[in-house]
Amino acid sequence: MASLPSSSTPDERLVLFFDIDNCLYSRNFKIHDRMQLLIHDYFEHHLSLDRADAITLHKRYYKDYGLALDGLIRHHKIDALEYNTEVDDALPLEDILKPDPELRILLEKVDKSKVKMWLFTNAYVNHGKRVVRLLGLDDLFEGITYCDYAEEKLVCKPKEEAFLKAMKEASVTDKSKCFFVDDSPSNCKGATEFGWTRTAHFVEEGLPEPAVKASKFQIRNLKELPTVFPELFKPE
Repeated sequence: MASLPSSSTPDERLVLFFDIDNCLYSRNFKIHDRMQLLIHDYFEHHLSLDRADAITLHKRYYKDYGLALDGLIRHHKIDALEYNTEVDDALPLEDILKPDPELRILLEKVDKSKVKMWLFTNAYVNHGKRVVRLLGLDDLFEGITYCDYAEEKLVCKPKEEAFLKAMKEASVTDKSKCFFVDDSPSNCKGATEFGWTRTAHFVEEGLPEPAVKASKFQIRNLKELPTVFPELFKPE
């Protein structure tokens, strides 16, 4: 196992790492579905595949690498930033997402005197910042760890390197101070195996619960967070 990052001025606060897509907004917006179509288009047009083969290869790369883009870079040497322009940045988010006052009220109850809120996404920085801005939540988070498409080697969840990177960027060295919320079972499983024992798998209401829990904690609604992680919130 890789060693933990060191920092000359570690932040003593707890850190709440929050995934973005299908986590800070509902799957019912179907942004994931729209993105899948754009990814299929990219595979089809840039790799000269028919639709069926494009979908099959996309699924294989996602399964093998955790991110379809990783497979495209490894095997086809595509330009990741061009991909981002044609996929993530092409999503009409301004027509879909609106400020979420209820979620904002919930997150404002986090005790900032002892908790740092930090975004942790496999998307590129443009997409992550655009989403939280449209949701009216961007000022609540102190930073973002993202998958840097400009790098030759992509570092994304659930790779151990991604969790190490998040800790380093959020200036936390103690795994026991890390709290994590994500809708991906593989990311939650990876976080737990890494040592983030305070991980909550967000399985949105209406979705089937996994046969085997991905992490110790599982929630159906973000409103459950004060009950699951009361130490993060201001006393009522």
